[in-house]
Amino acid sequence: MANKTNFILHLHPEQLPASTLRYTHTFGLGGMAALLILLQIVTGILLRFVYVPSPVQAYDSILFLEQEVPFGQFVRNIHHLGGVLLMIVAFLHLLRVFFTGAFHPPVRSGNWVIGLTMFLLILFSNFTGYLMPWDQLSYWAVTVVTSMLGYIPVIGSSVTEWVRGGSEVNATTLLTFFNFHTAILPLTLIILMAFHFWRVRRAGGVIPPRPGGRTGDTRQVNTVPHLVVRELAVALVLLAVIFILALFLDAPLRERANPAYSPNPAKAPWYFMGIQEMLMHFHPLLGAILLPLTFLTFLYYLPWINYSPRKQGVPFYSDKGKKMALVSAGIALLLTPLLIIADEYWIHFNQWMPSLPLFISDGIFPLILYTLIFAGYLFWMKKKYTPAPSETVQAVFVFFLITYTVLSLTGIFFRGPGMMLMWPWKI
Repeated sequence: MANKTNFILHLHPEQLPASTLRYTHTFGLGGMAALLILLQIVTGILLRFVYVPSPVQAYDSILFLEQEVPFGQFVRNIHHLGGVLLMIVAFLHLLRVFFTGAFHPPVRSGNWVIGLTMFLLILFSNFTGYLMPWDQLSYWAVTVVTSMLGYIPVIGSSVTEWVRGGSEVNATTLLTFFNFHTAILPLTLIILMAFHFWRVRRAGGVIPPRPGGRTGDTRQVNTVPHLVVRELAVALVLLAVIFILALFLDAPLRERANPAYSPNPAKAPWYFMGIQEMLMHFHPLLGAILLPLTFLTFLYYLPWINYSPRKQGVPFYSDKGKKMALVSAGIALLLTPLLIIADEYWIHFNQWMPSLPLFISDGIFPLILYTLIFAGYLFWMKKKYTPAPSETVQAVFVFFLITYTVLSLTGIFFRGPGMMLMWPWKI
């Protein structure tokens, strides 16, 4: 019998169902996320030997790193690529857990909350690291995002000044972001990651496909070597891909930050572009604060929604669930660009009713219009498919996921000077 004091068996159960070893069951996403976190910590420590967190020296220290330090550009490229891949992999892991229903109480609901919190920490770790080069791209991206905090009622201005350490992004902002990026957030992530792995182990490993039958393989196999060899292979492939890409794709570095000159347009980092795009269509209080917080609250509350039946381990719950998810994605993919164009050129509630407060004309009315359209979609889906609650929640989630993706792509590729809509090749 395997030694129970073995470090590996503190991360995994001693035995696990053979059906969970199939690569396409999890795609190794959880392990890849853990490896990327460790890679970010190691490369981040190396970068700290050169980087100086002050507006006067930050940009020059990056230039020195890239031009004078042996393999400095390579290490920075790895750190940049690792950060981007970590967000993508962690998000895909979250989606995998969601679409297989592996988040229900009493065993796995707590781990869903921990995993969601870890994803937010990864998001904020990337955001705080975004400012480190102190170039025009990073300076104004952070300015745009921190400005969104000003839309919080009553305390918005105070919160913005507290985050920035002043009325604008400055030396205090850079030092605060540096401390969070290099110490507080990594330490918190490591602690939560260890707890996350422990809870997965306590639950008996990842949830098997189709528990209770139709798995095709109900054997229990030893974690060592069956799982560990597969994890090692995935880790080596992932590292190889990152190292090869780092040879050819340099981390971005624009001209030195100039607080007196704002680029046109000034855009948020790509992962916040969906929120910035929503500001073009809703009152800022709704687009930047209330709608994102509502969706985040929904995600945290997800395990306690009354699912019946609970087909944990079954991707998309059923064939009907797959079809509903596909239809929802198609509707959102077609509807969202049409609504963006309509709002840009034809729908102007604030001009039609100038006497009303902007929160009503630019906020409540567009929200009512969108709610009516969404209610029509939901009514049609329920009438056509008569879904179970789990299938409905999944379809709604896919609808909003694709909507946010389209909003993000619009902001990244189709917003030019003055945030006007235009073709990418004309920007």
